[in-house]
Amino acid sequence: MSNLTISIDDELIKRARVRAIQQGTSVSAKLREFLQAYVDEPEDALQRRRQDAAATLRATIEAATALTQATPSDTPQPEGARSTLRDDLYGGDFRARDRQPAAPGSAA
Repeated sequence: MSNLTISIDDELIKRARVRAIQQGTSVSAKLREFLQAYVDEPEDALQRRRQDAAATLRATIEAATALTQATPSDTPQPEGARSTLRDDLYGGDFRARDRQPAAPGSAA
């Protein structure tokens, strides 16, 4: 059996040793198990996991983008909630309102 030297943060190795003891094993045995599973995993399973992770990431980004693009008028307000001055000023396309000519007799 070969020896392997790796560098690991002191705190991480302490926590790993404690957990291994709780599970009735050793860090070396857990690393052997991990490496065995790593080399035994078929390439197509690994590729499928990567694709699933990428799909999850894309969905999360799309959901976050949709949330940031929602305008205050699109966001449902709880019944009885008051709109803020900011919501009144910036709700909808305020630039289009600025382009409209002022009504006669109104102060600009």
